[in-house]
Amino acid sequence: MKYDVIIVGGGIVGATLGLALGSDGMHVAMIERRRERTPPPSERLGLRVSALTQASMRILTSLGVRLPPDRAGPIRGMRVWENRHPVRFDSASIGEAALGYVIDNESVQWALEDRLEGIEGVETIRGEAPQSLVLDKGQAILRLTGGERLRARLVVGADGADSAVRQIAGIEHRSGDYHQRALVTEVRSELPHRRIAWQRFLPNGPLAFLPLADESASSIVWSTSLDHAETLCALDDEALGEHLAQAFDHILGKVEVTGKRASFPLRHLHARSLIGERIALVGDAAKVVHPLAGQGVNLGLLDAATLAQTLIRARKKTQDPGSTAVLRRYERRRRGHNLAMQLTLDGFHHLFTHPAAPIRALREAGLFLAERLPPFKACTMRLASGIVGDLPPSARKPASGSDEKERPPQSESDIGNETSPDGI
Repeated sequence: MKYDVIIVGGGIVGATLGLALGSDGMHVAMIERRRERTPPPSERLGLRVSALTQASMRILTSLGVRLPPDRAGPIRGMRVWENRHPVRFDSASIGEAALGYVIDNESVQWALEDRLEGIEGVETIRGEAPQSLVLDKGQAILRLTGGERLRARLVVGADGADSAVRQIAGIEHRSGDYHQRALVTEVRSELPHRRIAWQRFLPNGPLAFLPLADESASSIVWSTSLDHAETLCALDDEALGEHLAQAFDHILGKVEVTGKRASFPLRHLHARSLIGERIALVGDAAKVVHPLAGQGVNLGLLDAATLAQTLIRARKKTQDPGSTAVLRRYERRRRGHNLAMQLTLDGFHHLFTHPAAPIRALREAGLFLAERLPPFKACTMRLASGIVGDLPPSARKPASGSDEKERPPQSESDIGNETSPDGI
């Protein structure tokens, strides 16, 4: 079979790219290891969640993806602290309804697959994986594990950190271990989260409470040392809830663990190039970053939207979408942003896990000053929302006046009502 583009990996990033290209009339094959499509959302949220930025939400909306409204928890603000001097970020101060939305990955995946079913140009081939790649006369020939050969001008690796496409193409990468594990689960707190994402930097690593749609429910991500993660995983639900409440100085009151839990190792990865001969990498196949700011899937969606824009423009100009000249345009736009985000997150990770007393004092002074510098806070919020930089059109904010419905409501449950006795 011959296609315009073959995408290996049908997760959130790969499916978004396939939808963008297929909606513009391209003939796309999407190779997915999973044999079954994602089932409709059940009453219980999926274990893994993402904090989708405004840019990511706009990309999905532009493609007609309808996320279940009862699954998305808006982030109206953030509170970040270590011991004292919390930094407060509120979306209303930069004219945004929210900094982002917390939603379980299964709901996003289901919504994407549901939308893809209506796109004739996208064919999903399930239960297969790439086995070999051959270049021949201006096209790539991808052989699957089942023996089928697919032909296309371009093959895209959206197949995660252990990308088979990256390996087959011989694209080198640097990777390493943070020597941490992330513990994730769902909890209910005695006090409402007030649509705030709470994050405290602890000696072993950051603990984040991400607000879900239910104002008493949060998804927690505790990135911590290997020994501490093992200890936490061994606790029963009641003991773990007590540890979480204590780690947060009881700001949200008592904490009850209500969901399943999982723990996974944290590592970083950076491909030396985002492109090869008739190859492009997106998402975790290109880079893996520390989860402390929840930017992994957002960077991947920007990769997908930027690559789609590049390929669609090339097609309109009757240019070869797999040519090096076209693919370099994509790499130039994404490589610098991805690298800058990775270096920034690595810097924060090392700064906030360094045990030396002078570094601790420097951190406290930095947080104290950050709270008193409105320009810094505004810049940080715009970066966290993904609304600045070289964005593809689908990620940009609509023209003035067209999104007034996004303005945040003002009520006693909103973050503007600061009644917390601890001042956080």
